[in-house]
Amino acid sequence: MFRPVGRLPPASRVRKHSEYQRVQSAARRVSTPHFVLLLHARGDDTGTRLGIIVTRKVGNAVVRSRAKRTIREAFRASRGLFGPDFDVVVIVKRWGEDVSSPSIAREWSDAAPAIQRRGAEARRDREARRGPSSDAPGGAGGKAQDS
Repeated sequence: MFRPVGRLPPASRVRKHSEYQRVQSAARRVSTPHFVLLLHARGDDTGTRLGIIVTRKVGNAVVRSRAKRTIREAFRASRGLFGPDFDVVVIVKRWGEDVSSPSIAREWSDAAPAIQRRGAEARRDREARRGPSSDAPGGAGGKAQDS
């Protein structure tokens, strides 16, 4: 059932240009009929963050603002699709009068297997970016202690 909860506070949004650049350069992509979802695994569990990109080819300012509001509403209703350690950037490919929050949530839930698969790949990418674990035997992560 479609039921958005609460607002989307600033801490739950991708806000800075550098954050968008980081997500776009290292993210895993999931394509749906109306959107491209970019999934980027962060190193913390502070909650899923949302970023939205709507270009002028989608429509005028009124249409773009409506699209962003509708996407935020759908995201609040379907946060369970994404892990707590993800930045999700939604790029709008096309927008129509028939697009609504429930239809977006349904489109994303239909893409859930691909989202889960790409999310797992993004987590593996994150681990590869971190390099070898400092907890591994023979790792150079800890300091030597003198007794």
